[in-house]
Amino acid sequence: MIMTRRIIPVVGCLDASVLLPGSKSITNRALALSAFCNGRTILRHALESEDTQIMIDALRQLGISIDYGDDLESDKYKSDKYQIIVVGLGGKFPKPSAEIYVGNSGTSARFLTAALALSSSGDYRMYGKPRMHRRPIIDLVDPLRLLGGNIRYENSDNSLPLIIGRRGELCKSVIESGVIRLSVSGDISSQFLSAILMAAPLASDSMDVEVRVTGKLVSLPYVKMTINMMESFGIYPVVNSDFTSFKFCCNEFYCSPEVYWVEPDASAASYFFAAAAICGGAVKVEGLSQESIQGDIKFVECLAKMGCDVKFDNIKNTTTVSRPKNKPLNGIVVDMNSISDTAQTLSVVALFAKGETVIKNIEHVRYKETDRISDLATELRKFGAKIEEQSDGLKIIPPEKIKPATVATYDDHRMAMSFAIAGLKVDGVIIENPDCVQKTFPNFFTELQKTGEGEIRNSECGMRN
Repeated sequence: MIMTRRIIPVVGCLDASVLLPGSKSITNRALALSAFCNGRTILRHALESEDTQIMIDALRQLGISIDYGDDLESDKYKSDKYQIIVVGLGGKFPKPSAEIYVGNSGTSARFLTAALALSSSGDYRMYGKPRMHRRPIIDLVDPLRLLGGNIRYENSDNSLPLIIGRRGELCKSVIESGVIRLSVSGDISSQFLSAILMAAPLASDSMDVEVRVTGKLVSLPYVKMTINMMESFGIYPVVNSDFTSFKFCCNEFYCSPEVYWVEPDASAASYFFAAAAICGGAVKVEGLSQESIQGDIKFVECLAKMGCDVKFDNIKNTTTVSRPKNKPLNGIVVDMNSISDTAQTLSVVALFAKGETVIKNIEHVRYKETDRISDLATELRKFGAKIEEQSDGLKIIPPEKIKPATVATYDDHRMAMSFAIAGLKVDGVIIENPDCVQKTFPNFFTELQKTGEGEIRNSECGMRN
C-alpha cells in the first residue's frame, strides 16, 4: 500500500516567519570533521534527520563517542534545543572492523569512504540502499587508491558495496618533487572532491599534499563550504582563485573549535521562499542571510528574476522573499549548476509563471537519489505542463490551467518537498510516500502547513491558477 499525503491549500497570501532545521550538508561535514579532531566538539543547531543519523550511527560503529544534549544556554536561535557532542580521536577509528550502512546518504558514503581509506584503521564493508548501489563512485575510489587506499568493489566496478582494507603504500606516480599530487574529477559530484579534501590532512603525515580538479567542477559552492568549515576546524589549505587547486602542508592536524554552529538549511529554505512566490505575500527565513556559507541561498536570485522581491537583513540574519499582489511571475532562463539542489523547487515555481522557463547545466543531478531531470519531467507533465527534456536540463512551458496531480517521489526527499509547494495553491495535490522527507527534514509537512496558517486571508494575490 502506498502512503500518501494531501496538501491543504492556503487562502490568500502568505505572511510567515520560519526557523528551519540545521543544514544536512553542514551537519554531516561537521560530524566527520569533529571525528578528525582530538577531543570534544559540540555541534549546536545540528540537524536531526535520517541522513545525519546514518552518519552518527556509522561513526559510533567505528568507535567514535557521540551523545546528544539539550542546548538550554543557547539564544542564537530561539528554538535551538538540539545539539550533538562528538569526541574525536584525531582521525583514528578504534573499531578494527564494521559493516557500515549508509542508506541513500551520499555525504555519508563519500566522506566515510575517504576517511576509512586513509586512516589505516582496519577492514570495513560499506553498503546502502539499492539506489546507492547504482550511484557512481569510481571518481572517488581511483584517487584514494593512488594514496594507498585499499578499496575493492564487492559487485559492480563503479558503486557500492565497497570493501575497505588497511591502507597500503602510496603510488609512486603521485609523488612529484617531494609533494603528493593528486587529480580528482569534478564533473559528477562535488562530494568526491569534498571527501578527499577533508581526508587529505590524514594523508599528509610525511609530505605536503596537493589536490587538483580535472574537468568541470559542479556545485562549486559546496566545495567552498567544505573549505570554510575545514578552516573552522584548524586546517587552512592554500586554494587558487578558481578553486581547482588545493595544497595542504605536511603535519597539519585538525583542531576542535569546541563549539560549532550549524546554519539553518538553505536548500530547505528554497521551499518556503517558493511558497511566497507561488502564493503571494511574504515569507521570512530566520538564521540565513547573504553571509551564509551555503550556496543555495542564491536561489532567491532566481525568484527575483521571476518577479519576486528579496530583502536580506545581515544584522538580524534573515532573508525575506515576497511577491506583491497582482504582480505576476515570469519565466526565466537560468544556469543552476551551482545550486542544483534547488532545481526541482524552481521547476515547480515555473508552473505558475507566465512564459517558459529553461533550467540548464544540471546534468549531474541525474546521478542523485533519482534521475532528477527525467523523473522531474514526468511529474511536471501531470500538472499539464509541456516539458522538453534535455541532456542537461529542462524547458518548462506552463499550462493555461494547472491540474491537480498525485506525485510520485521516487524515494527522493526533494521531489516530495518541491511538489508539495504546488499544493499550497492548487487543490488536490497528493504526495506519494511522503515519509521520504525523513532524509533531511522530518517535520517538513508540519512546518509547511504552519506557514500556510500564517496567511493574510481574503487578499488577492494577482495570480492565475
